[in-house]
Amino acid sequence: MDFEDDDDKLLRESTEQHNSLQEQSHDEQPLAVRSSHACAYCGIHATNCVVKCNTCNKWFCNSKSGDKGSHIVSHLILSRHRIVSLHEESDLGDTVLECYNCGNRNVFILGYVSAKQESVVVILCRLPCAQQKDINWDTNQWQPLIEERQFLPWIAGNPEEHDQIEAIPITHAQISKLEAQWRLNRDATIEDIEQKGEEEEEVLPILMRYNDAFQYQRAFAPLLHLEAEFDKSMKESQALEHITIRWTMGLNKRHLASFILSTFETSSLKVAVGDEIVLHYNGGDREPWQGSGFIVRLPNAYHNEFTLELNPQKDAPPTHLTTNFTAEFVWKGTSYNRMQHALKSFAVDEKSVSGYIYHRILGHNVEPVEFSFTLPEKLSIPNLTALNESQENAIRTVLQRPLSLIQGPPGTGKTFTSATIIYHLRNMINKKPLGKKPAKGKKKQPSEKILVCAPSNVAVDHLAEKIANLGVKVMRLTAKSREDAESSVSHLSLHNLILQTNKRLQKLQDKKNAEGELSAKEAVEFHKLTRKAEKTVMEDCEVICSTCVGAGDHRLDSMVFRAVLIDESTQASEPEIMIPIVKGAKQVILVGDHQQLGPVILHKKAGDAGLKQSLFERLVVLGHVPIRLEVQYRMHPCLSEFPSNMFYEGSLQNGVSSESRTFKNETFPWPVLDFPMMFWANYGREEISASGYSYLNRVEAMNVEKIITRLFKQGVTAEQIGVVTPYEGQRAYILQHMSLTGSLVDKREQYSEVEVASVDAFQGREKDYIILSCVRANETHGIGFLSDPRRLNVALTRAKYGLVIVGNPRCLAKNKLWNHLLIHFREKGCLVEGPLDNLQLSMVQLRQTPASIMPLQARNFMDDDTASVMSYVAAPRQDHSSEEAQWPRLSKEQNGNDNVYGSGSHPLSSNHYSRIEDSSPVYANERNSSLEQDLKSLTNAFVSGFSFD
Repeated sequence: MDFEDDDDKLLRESTEQHNSLQEQSHDEQPLAVRSSHACAYCGIHATNCVVKCNTCNKWFCNSKSGDKGSHIVSHLILSRHRIVSLHEESDLGDTVLECYNCGNRNVFILGYVSAKQESVVVILCRLPCAQQKDINWDTNQWQPLIEERQFLPWIAGNPEEHDQIEAIPITHAQISKLEAQWRLNRDATIEDIEQKGEEEEEVLPILMRYNDAFQYQRAFAPLLHLEAEFDKSMKESQALEHITIRWTMGLNKRHLASFILSTFETSSLKVAVGDEIVLHYNGGDREPWQGSGFIVRLPNAYHNEFTLELNPQKDAPPTHLTTNFTAEFVWKGTSYNRMQHALKSFAVDEKSVSGYIYHRILGHNVEPVEFSFTLPEKLSIPNLTALNESQENAIRTVLQRPLSLIQGPPGTGKTFTSATIIYHLRNMINKKPLGKKPAKGKKKQPSEKILVCAPSNVAVDHLAEKIANLGVKVMRLTAKSREDAESSVSHLSLHNLILQTNKRLQKLQDKKNAEGELSAKEAVEFHKLTRKAEKTVMEDCEVICSTCVGAGDHRLDSMVFRAVLIDESTQASEPEIMIPIVKGAKQVILVGDHQQLGPVILHKKAGDAGLKQSLFERLVVLGHVPIRLEVQYRMHPCLSEFPSNMFYEGSLQNGVSSESRTFKNETFPWPVLDFPMMFWANYGREEISASGYSYLNRVEAMNVEKIITRLFKQGVTAEQIGVVTPYEGQRAYILQHMSLTGSLVDKREQYSEVEVASVDAFQGREKDYIILSCVRANETHGIGFLSDPRRLNVALTRAKYGLVIVGNPRCLAKNKLWNHLLIHFREKGCLVEGPLDNLQLSMVQLRQTPASIMPLQARNFMDDDTASVMSYVAAPRQDHSSEEAQWPRLSKEQNGNDNVYGSGSHPLSSNHYSRIEDSSPVYANERNSSLEQDLKSLTNAFVSGFSFD
């Protein structure tokens, strides 16, 4: 469910409606509050309108305030409770809602069907019972019990007007806070949360520029603390109960515990390889047992299990038992501690970065600097693919600059370009070390290393492999907890390389794997040999690859890195990026694309205050122009046209032809044969998924299966197909639906091999064919995740040979960007509807968007994401019903003179801030002095032709 900020309008209307209630004293509470079955939120107690949550035994009404959902549904979602019953005096009596066939009581997957002969209905679960054919029930007419976030009226009615008059006004924001407080005190009241709200400290936004590194550290440290505390509370609340274990033995003779979680359990679960888990058994078949271990494998397109490798311990695990286990997540603040340490190092250690890097990060204006390297005439590496002009220009430029940004749109070869940069940096360092030559008789300094990082392990592995293939000595540094995880570059990992340096160390490692542990004497010897071997390997390598957080590993503490390259830098928060930078960097290269997905920040206030903005973005806004790669080698030319025009000012060139991106035995019913793309209009209804947090669309899921079936018949394999959807509920439903009802029975297993994943999971990857299931189909709630331009850009740019978008054009067209996309498909003759074998052009009405104004810049010449990176204003209040944003207004002092830009004809002149409202200044003295420079920098970025997603 998309939870929005406090609905001030709703609060005002509710307050006006209940003046009489507000005039009562605190001792004179309305009768509704005293009723045992009154709504725990608002006090409504009409028996036909209330529903009991059987988990917490609280009652809630089915009244709906705005588009936030009824009170009972809001409670079920926020509390993660799922089982309800009705009041004994209701029309249906004291009934627990459950599936007639299997007894499932999760209300989010329950629906009803009518009998074919009698005038009765039966409640069935969405999967699998509603998918089964029954001669008595019309299962094709299955409808969910919850629609538009409210129980159907024959389950629980809407309160009458007189009931609503007696109700206590409450906003959705207050409901969210009350639910959070109930986890600590089940008897908490609205008064408690209001008192707590007054005590909460204000979250100050980050700045565009900083006077010094101490101010920089003070700005980010509180936001990191908020994020860490929120992450900790989320992790520690994710206990998984009643899980079933499948026991196996690993190659290292350690026990592996694998378990499958339902969609409900994984919807808000954030788990990574290396996470520590404590496994408990409290069943009655033996004494209680517990053991700890680390996650070594996550679910993917080909299996749906989490795998935990247990640490050796005296009390052996009960491998003869499989049920009644509980898993608890252990939170570790290592990553946050390393970020805080990097911020402190930046502030107090003058050797952490060069002076130039220091001032540029703080946003100071400094004179450009270039290194006096002698560059080779040809930068292309012999016997490898030749560089194109934009790649060669990028490499030649960054090799001579201390700070560079490379923007790599989809398919333009960011990784190949990055690997080539490292290749040439290595050659330059070998020929001409920057350090001073040691005097005679003094010890020779170790050769300089290059540090290569990325936010994710997948990106680091991919880049490490590319660099190693160029003949560079690469060492991959992984966290201790990930050393046993599957990886394509295990042969480059430090923990494997050290075994090749010492036979005794290899022998001890083999014994440890076989027996599980070493004697005390052997353990000491093993530790010493390991440290010595690690030092040898690290001194011998030329490039060290790790995640950004991994760069804070203590094994790198004594090392200084002259050059640091960070790939996918736009996906990391600024403090995360600082970890590798403060390792002594004199040359920093940030590679990424600020038009694609940014950092994932859990704490909303911390994100809105600026933590979700990458360093790459802030530098761009300050006027640091990135070098853009301009030739894409992934997509069929027709697929690259819209992303190029919408997100990259039409600058993308095609390095592949239509012929090379056309399937040989093409039989798929594309509306226009030369354009392997289409928007297939579907008009199914969105439904809340089993988790309550996500959505699914059954009609779209069925049509996704039909598309995949047609591709299979054409000869396309499962590995060539990717299904992208922004909602976990739809992802799980598509997989279940295809496994149960795939049309090609003899190829049923192939359906499960098709990768179905989120937009985020597909970033940086590609498939021959991409199917995008949009899911959203409603009249009032907007389109949620789909309104993010970055997500749309990523989703549209994964396909090589063909793209099919399945969605509801009436709902999507309410958003300006999607309306523009639909117009593009219509102009190409690719907006269609009807059966797959008889597609017709869709006549759905679309709003005409002026061709001269891009949707992302139509409002005040500034899109939402551009404005959000302007650190000196607060985050927008987004209203998804209108897809408009209201921005805080600059004060007169902040707005300055109308003639800041001269004649006032500039698109960012002060009159374009007419919709910006007053906000209290933060860091006012420091901020106002540089506001004019910030606005000029933002203007220069736009004039340079760079849009922001």
